[in-house]
Amino acid sequence: MADQANGVSPATARRTTREDADISKLLQNNRAWSEECVAQDPTFFEKLKDIQTPEYLWIGCADSRVPANQILGLAPGEVFVQRNVGNLATHKDMNAMACLEYAVTALKVKHIIVCGHHNCGAVRAALEFPCSNPSLVNLWIADIRDVRNRHEDELKEHKGTDQVNKLVELNVLRQVFNVCTSPVVQGAWERNQRVAVHGLVYSLHDGKLQELIAPITGIDDLDVHDVGQQLSSDLKLHTNFHTYKGSSNSPSKAA
Repeated sequence: MADQANGVSPATARRTTREDADISKLLQNNRAWSEECVAQDPTFFEKLKDIQTPEYLWIGCADSRVPANQILGLAPGEVFVQRNVGNLATHKDMNAMACLEYAVTALKVKHIIVCGHHNCGAVRAALEFPCSNPSLVNLWIADIRDVRNRHEDELKEHKGTDQVNKLVELNVLRQVFNVCTSPVVQGAWERNQRVAVHGLVYSLHDGKLQELIAPITGIDDLDVHDVGQQLSSDLKLHTNFHTYKGSSNSPSKAA
């Protein structure tokens, strides 16, 4: 049984290797965080233990520099998070679609945020790695590579990091399109359930978010000319999404 005074078991206390010291540091950090939360709000964990009621679903990249709660300034229990390499939301990904379904149908989130980040390694790989490169990552980023191929002429106008960042933004639009055309979101809109889909990009340079498109709040905001191809360029919004420069400000049931 863990030593409540120290937050560690006797076995943990005897650890001497570097690896054990590293994890012990994390446990100490956790204890300090827990105590700080309780000091600020004695009922903090009591309110979270049985239910979560987030209003937001965040679909973002697994990059360690892009933590959803901190970026949005939200506490635990306020945002439901799905993260993966390249912030993908493809219909064939059961993980992403199951998360989307749970967020919309069970948690009743009001906002779905698809967020990419500039200088994304997955996007850079989609630009640089040959298709024949035998790796799971290469297979995973095939959807980003498809976006690259469909916007090849537009991307040629950019070089280096600017080209990567342009593809980052195009990839966000593609994933927004995937979310909007998913059976889960389409069904919610048909039921007149309030769900808005947002496309954001995060700057590693200054830590700020920027909207790439106006919020999509229903079928009337979305005119899909070719659903089968699922192209970001098929999005026709009331606001021109190619030039939209929105606000740079960022907008509990049991899981």
